[in-house]
Amino acid sequence: MNEKIAVIGIGRLGLCLALNLERTGMEVLGVDVNEKTVDAVNKKTLETTEPLVTEYLSKAKNLSATTDLSRIIQEKIEIVFVVVPTPSLPNGGFDHRLIDEVAGKLAKLPKPQTKTLLIINSTTMPGYCGLLHKKMEAFNYEVIYNPEFIAQGSIIRDQQQPDQVLIGEADAVCGDRLEHIYKKVCINNPVFCRMSFISAEITKLATNCFLTSKIAFANAVGDLATLAGAQPDKILKAIGSDKRIGENYLRYGFGYGGPCFPRDNKAFRKFSSELSYTAVLSEATDKANAQHGAFMFSEWLKKFNDTDSIVFDSVTYKPGTDILEESQQLKLAVELAKAGRKVHIKERKEVIEALRKQYGNLFQYSVR
Repeated sequence: MNEKIAVIGIGRLGLCLALNLERTGMEVLGVDVNEKTVDAVNKKTLETTEPLVTEYLSKAKNLSATTDLSRIIQEKIEIVFVVVPTPSLPNGGFDHRLIDEVAGKLAKLPKPQTKTLLIINSTTMPGYCGLLHKKMEAFNYEVIYNPEFIAQGSIIRDQQQPDQVLIGEADAVCGDRLEHIYKKVCINNPVFCRMSFISAEITKLATNCFLTSKIAFANAVGDLATLAGAQPDKILKAIGSDKRIGENYLRYGFGYGGPCFPRDNKAFRKFSSELSYTAVLSEATDKANAQHGAFMFSEWLKKFNDTDSIVFDSVTYKPGTDILEESQQLKLAVELAKAGRKVHIKERKEVIEALRKQYGNLFQYSVR
């Protein structure tokens, strides 16, 4: 008999996880407060730019969705993934209210007859999952922290082929159950990194902080090479050929942005400050990213005159996505347009609609 799994939160990331779990033969129940999303998943009419989602959804036989959280208890589901947003707070930390809300609702339902895994996929501040575990133990839930290292535009593939699977656990037997699930989902052989809650929470933040540092370093080298009349790409390729460094994320281009890197850097600093430790590298990385943005603006002002049309083939934070959050491309386009340059943006229809809503006629637009 196939194991039943619930995924609470079937937005972009949660739905991808649900589909990958379903493809292994597991029976998956998606739970979400958004009735339109639930209806679209059940009718298989959901539209998204994320690759493979519509294809996988059309073929899914063991995936259903509901707004009724109590079905988890009714159907005796013992493995529950929580994939809800934890947006940044003004102080740099994460807002855990949606996780708290899910946990609170589960606590009000009849207690599960057997120990149920409550797997937190959302990124949390160090120390949070340990506290959540203590609260939920009384209701027969075992918390596990299991954030993912994925990129928008390749979520399904990244979930299938992760370099590592990070598991923050209080109980090794429960960790074994989760590892067993991932061995079904993954088509490669990832490293399973199992540790305490707080160790895993620090690992998630620190990993992304390191990547931002690498991106910022590459762009700093590229800026210097440009000023010196040297060859940025060849320099960085040579640096990346050193096995101690590696070529991934070592490219000259736009700075880092999007929904993960900037906020994880801020959260790392927030956590550090709580321990009276100054995260100097993290602070420098964000400053370097801003400095690179200013450098690009200056260079593009020199490159184009008032009569030129500056064309951006994409202004989302990463080509192939529809996400404008913390997009360095968009920031540059806005600065150039406000400086009096003619900026022409080629994007998908839905992205242009979002840009028009926010920026009006600041740009020229065309659908690609």
